[in-house]
Amino acid sequence: MIPKKQLEKIKKELEECQNPFFFFHDDMDGLCSFLLLYRFKREGKWHMVKQRPFIEERFTGFVPEDCDKVFVLDIATIDQEFVNKIKKPVVWIDHHTPQKLSNVEYFNPRIKHPDEYTPVSAICYKALNQDLLIGSIGTTGDLSPQPYLKKFFKEYARLVGKHRDLFELTFETKFGKLIRILEMNLKGKTADIKKALVIFSRTKDFTSFLEPKTKDEKFVYERYEKIINDYESILKEAYKVKGDPFIFRYQEGEITFGSDLGREIPYRIPGKKMYIIYREKSGRMLCSLRSHKINLVKFLENAFTKVDGYGGGHPVAVGCNINKDDFDKFIELAKNA
Repeated sequence: MIPKKQLEKIKKELEECQNPFFFFHDDMDGLCSFLLLYRFKREGKWHMVKQRPFIEERFTGFVPEDCDKVFVLDIATIDQEFVNKIKKPVVWIDHHTPQKLSNVEYFNPRIKHPDEYTPVSAICYKALNQDLLIGSIGTTGDLSPQPYLKKFFKEYARLVGKHRDLFELTFETKFGKLIRILEMNLKGKTADIKKALVIFSRTKDFTSFLEPKTKDEKFVYERYEKIINDYESILKEAYKVKGDPFIFRYQEGEITFGSDLGREIPYRIPGKKMYIIYREKSGRMLCSLRSHKINLVKFLENAFTKVDGYGGGHPVAVGCNINKDDFDKFIELAKNA
């Protein structure tokens, strides 16, 4: 965790602006980081960054003229040209490999502790000290144990029972179902995603999505039911796969499930040294890798010296994009890792 003074500065940065704009990644950590800041401030607009966590120069078009501060949450990379062009204060809260950028207030625990893994939602929760449920969703969704989960287990015992393992919390409890409801609503048609985000930003009690009664709650739950059915039909195919590393190709549809499969498959089919879940798109292999036996960041660093590819993430979970012509070689590297 970053020092207390930096947590206080994050809160101050939020308190002192009038019309913030938020960029956040399209996963539970990114979503919950945004919700924590937005629900504290109750002002501002936002844009969810899908798939590749990279803010480049073209993203200046999303920032309104009347915005007085830009918050970037759970995004691994920002282009310096973006910062130079918008000419507004930028507050960047992240936990990926530290970057160097000018004219940015940058908060990242790995600057001083390179091996630390603290979700951005945990940083935001500790800075603001409100919305325990949202902070816990972000933490658990990112599979990172945080001290405040003990408080969550007491206050929300009805949602978790006796489960404490993060994978069990995700896949075996009502709390896990709530996480999946939010996750699945970040997929699909852009208009539907935007509507869901507006609902999330206004929701007083997120547990209401488990037993929907209002029109908005039913909209969110019905989207979840439709998308989770598509996801589970793909997951069934994964159960047929043998071998280690575990290599599963799924067919591309309107909705991508790489990161979701990458998280659940190791829980359902444990013990493999590496899991590679991928799909093909435009001559490239889009991959989600998981491992608790191999440092995947170092594996990718080595692999990219031998194959045409890019990507990154964390030691136990990464995403990467590999040239189709080099994919067989990439698989061989995984087998010999």
